Amino acid sequence: MNCAHLESLSLRPPTASQQVYKDDCTQCFDSTEAPSGLDVCLSCFNGGCTSEFPGHSKLHYAITQHPIVLNIKRTRKPIKRDDSPAKIAKLAIPAETDEDRYDTVTAVKCLACNGLELDKHSDKVGSNLADTVKGVMTSLSSDKQSEVKAWEEEISPCEHTLCLEQAEPKVLADQELAHCSQCDLKENLWLCLQCGALGCGRQQFGGVGGNSHGLAHFDQTQHPVSVKLGSITPDGTADVYCYLCNEERQDPNLAEHLWHWGIKISERQKVEKSLVELQLEQNLKWEFSMTAENGEELKPLFGPGFTGLKNLGNSCYLASVVQCLFSLPSFQKRYYNPDCDMPILSEPATDFETQLRKIAYGLLSGRYSVPSTDDHFQAGIRPATFKAMVGKNHAEFSTMRQQDAFEFLLYLVETISRANRKEAENDPTKCLEFISEQRLECLGCHKVSYKSDKQNNISVSVPVRRLDKQSAEDKDAFESVNMRECLDIYTQPERLDYTCQSCGSRDGALKRTAFKTFPEVLIVNARRFEIINWVPTKLDVPVVVRDEPFDLDQYFSQGIQKGEELLPETSDSAETKFTPNEGIMSLLEGMGFPVARCEKALYNTGNADPDSAMNWLFAHMEDPDIDEPLKIDSGNESVNPSEASPEGIAMLTDMGFTVAQAKKALKETGGDMERAVEWVFSHPDDDGSEDTSAAPLGSTDSAGDGTLPATYRLHSIICHKGGSVHAGHYVAFVKKTVEDNKKEQWVLFNDEKVVEGGDVDEMKKFAYVYFFERQRS
Repeated sequence: MNCAHLESLSLRPPTASQQVYKDDCTQCFDSTEAPSGLDVCLSCFNGGCTSEFPGHSKLHYAITQHPIVLNIKRTRKPIKRDDSPAKIAKLAIPAETDEDRYDTVTAVKCLACNGLELDKHSDKVGSNLADTVKGVMTSLSSDKQSEVKAWEEEISPCEHTLCLEQAEPKVLADQELAHCSQCDLKENLWLCLQCGALGCGRQQFGGVGGNSHGLAHFDQTQHPVSVKLGSITPDGTADVYCYLCNEERQDPNLAEHLWHWGIKISERQKVEKSLVELQLEQNLKWEFSMTAENGEELKPLFGPGFTGLKNLGNSCYLASVVQCLFSLPSFQKRYYNPDCDMPILSEPATDFETQLRKIAYGLLSGRYSVPSTDDHFQAGIRPATFKAMVGKNHAEFSTMRQQDAFEFLLYLVETISRANRKEAENDPTKCLEFISEQRLECLGCHKVSYKSDKQNNISVSVPVRRLDKQSAEDKDAFESVNMRECLDIYTQPERLDYTCQSCGSRDGALKRTAFKTFPEVLIVNARRFEIINWVPTKLDVPVVVRDEPFDLDQYFSQGIQKGEELLPETSDSAETKFTPNEGIMSLLEGMGFPVARCEKALYNTGNADPDSAMNWLFAHMEDPDIDEPLKIDSGNESVNPSEASPEGIAMLTDMGFTVAQAKKALKETGGDMERAVEWVFSHPDDDGSEDTSAAPLGSTDSAGDGTLPATYRLHSIICHKGGSVHAGHYVAFVKKTVEDNKKEQWVLFNDEKVVEGGDVDEMKKFAYVYFFERQRS
């Protein structure tokens, strides 16, 4: 059918770099599976819901005047449960396509003509309609583009793969490659590229067997580089592991190194899952118990506030943090609107405020909390656009790798606080802020100093007391610790190396941290780590936390006392110009690193990244002055690596940005040059002027409440299962009122599954992050 609006347009198919939002609406979570489908704008490829409410497709048209849309509607195909599975001769890795799962119907409509349906196959000169429709349907969606890009891990070569020296060449016979040289295992086989020995790998998730004979070969020979035979593809990719680096690596000369042993790479076929695929499968399938103590399956919950977040592959860390934050009243008040009101923007997918409101509406409205057609759990909402938006300027959170939930929590809180800087009174993270006070007492003259800092969390050390083993084969077991003991340790006096500027004494000083004010919500990170062979290892030390309210009054700072004499002010000293990030300092100290080393690591790596600081520590362990206190060159007193360096400013101004923009970009990104460039491009309207209406974290203006009593009760927890915070699985438990019985009870958020809490007392003992809510009389 003819349409004047179509004839006036010159449509173009999406380019490879353009984002096509065809999975769900950019302003709510209505998807192509909604009864009336999803409208994709054929001018800018925005996705909009088609229902009368919220009606974001029509809103997008009203803002942009882009009239022509492609309506995509999908319905799930029924699962044929009687079909016998096809016989598979070798381990195969089939990829299920959308065509396998859905029936898809499309239609082109003109919103300016009240939804008039047009001929989607039209080849009318100038409109390019047919090509544009084809381009939308065949392109990767925005979500898929982000996932594919993020999964391209930065696996790089190392000196051992680049400088590999191989023994005398020989052709390995088929029988030599058929099984491990030390046992009968025929899969998970690793070929030493240096000498041609074949050994089985370590046991892996999914029932993949292994007796670690490949590792034993390395221990005996120190030959570092091996390749997994079953992962080799004809195009030259494979799992290559360096035992000396203890990391997966890239071998640029893999084909040549394999041919040295008579293996022609073009004739190989991949018959086993790669390490990345196994990790992805592990994180998708790693479950917390979904049964109660009596063996019955936990009851699924539905309705407002009981919506799950679908796992995107390795996003359980994000889901657990988001569920805890958006269960807090301040976040609900700030971002949730039952009418799904959104900022009036032409590109909502790239607006942080919109994506936060979208997440809030998705989680709290109850609109998407309904049983799935496949089972009695819900399908959950996909936080793909939100994840891409939050992590786009961060080297780690923009990937699909598993991350530390506590680090992500700090990053997300900081990002939200920064976004609300111009309207500080509406900042939902204010409920987390409080003022801590450090009291320093010289042990020579007993003069004191007091320093206040604004914080939004504390990290407490969990004391490790091992129980006696019955036999050498038994795993380590630990004595239970009470949360009160952890808080006692956090606030107890600590002896420091110190040279007094008043009396000159080098006897040291006592430092004690206490609360000057208390937050509405106190976040506590329980550090259960020990450095074993220079590797931070997680320990399962149980921490007992009661549901009953408890007070923190004993940790309240009384300030300067009668008779105390203050130490002279040292604010002009060069050594006070650098203030280490308290949260990262706590993490590093909890892993066993001395204070002086932590401060140096943070100073030299920009004061904003725990991974960089840890890498610096490992690289400088042998420095002769590593344990000496941090000293800053007096010629550079005003330089703080967390802010703007002259070199960084020069580089950005050479690119055409103003000095003010350069300074602000470097300050907002912790001095990271690459992120600073991305920050400037993503904030084109920011002229670099400083906003003085909101105090930055670290200043002590109006944070928390100094009245007593300070009584708290456990509100939610983030739990982790696995040997490392960068692997395994995260879930959240939140205390909520359930409509069925009008009672408050624990609710488990395990990705998309939302169920009654089950054995919460046991999970509380091993929680990684605790949220305590202040109780008001």
